[in-house]
Amino acid sequence: MQIAATAPLRDADDLSLSYTPGVARVCEAIAEDPTVADDYTWVSNTVAVVTDGSAVLGLGDIGPTASLPVMEGKAILFKQFGGVDAIPLALDERDPDAFVDTVVRLAPSFGGINLEDIAAPRCFEIERALQARVDIPVFHDDQHGTAIVTLAALLNALRLTGRDAADTKVVISGAGAAGVAIARILLASGIRKLAVVDRAGVVHPGRTDLTPIKAEIAFETSEWGRSGQLSDALDGADVFIGVSGGTVGESAIERMADDAIIFALANPTPEVHPDIARRHARVVATGRSDYPNQINNVLAFPGLFRGALDVRASKVTEGMKVAAARALSDLVGEALTESYVIPSPFDDRVAPAVATAVMAAARRDGVARR
Repeated sequence: MQIAATAPLRDADDLSLSYTPGVARVCEAIAEDPTVADDYTWVSNTVAVVTDGSAVLGLGDIGPTASLPVMEGKAILFKQFGGVDAIPLALDERDPDAFVDTVVRLAPSFGGINLEDIAAPRCFEIERALQARVDIPVFHDDQHGTAIVTLAALLNALRLTGRDAADTKVVISGAGAAGVAIARILLASGIRKLAVVDRAGVVHPGRTDLTPIKAEIAFETSEWGRSGQLSDALDGADVFIGVSGGTVGESAIERMADDAIIFALANPTPEVHPDIARRHARVVATGRSDYPNQINNVLAFPGLFRGALDVRASKVTEGMKVAAARALSDLVGEALTESYVIPSPFDDRVAPAVATAVMAAARRDGVARR
């Protein structure tokens, strides 16, 4: 990574324009009308990638300094796929309130906040608090990026297998950041029969051991009425989505419905090995690049932020997330097959399509400022 100027600095005239005395005129204009900072500074094209290093990839809690290579890599993806500048910020702070206070103080320098690799349930508290205190998009990619791409692939898998969303039975293994976000975006897109499973079994309103977030999910997914363990929930299920890192035995998978859909997304070891999954499912997806149908967040976040920044969105709405997923899904079109339910990250159409859909949704939802 590097920082590079967008204007030349060749001589004294250039220096007087880019710095003193010329820059003072820009400062005065912003002091008079703060909204013009979007036009005269880097704010409108720059995102902070913020972490505490507590849940980094498959490495776990490695701390803020060790997390920097991942944050830098994320910034490179922002630039490569979305044309968005991103600055890695690894904060040495585990208290959610202090973390939020720090990011709020930094927010005037950025057009958006991408939260990254923060452990649950702290990540939920931080995201909600920031959304309430700043008027720029706040997006926890481990939650919502995963959810957007999962929904996009699932929409095509449902189309391929001739299923209607309202009648489809979905089981999510994992009630952390990704599992909660996937559950909510599926509900927003028309899925009604949904069970979320954690280590103790199906998350349902009758349990007394639930965190506040899990209690919310238990209520939101109570329509199907499932209980018991993962194997019980999978009996007759149409879709399995794994974001838990555990292992699901073949005996549980074979109890699923015909033409099942299995998204085993744990990395580097999927909950169900693809070779086993294909024995019992028509569509199989993983988080890995060496198998077809990779569920990769890079399909979502560059285009989503590109669109949000371009309309100066004040927040990321559920409508913007669903619109991004549908745009991704639509790119597959008539090329849809069992091994192609989601586009490649290197498909040049991806980021522009997502950005366009996000801009339209931001305007519909009333959060666009241009």
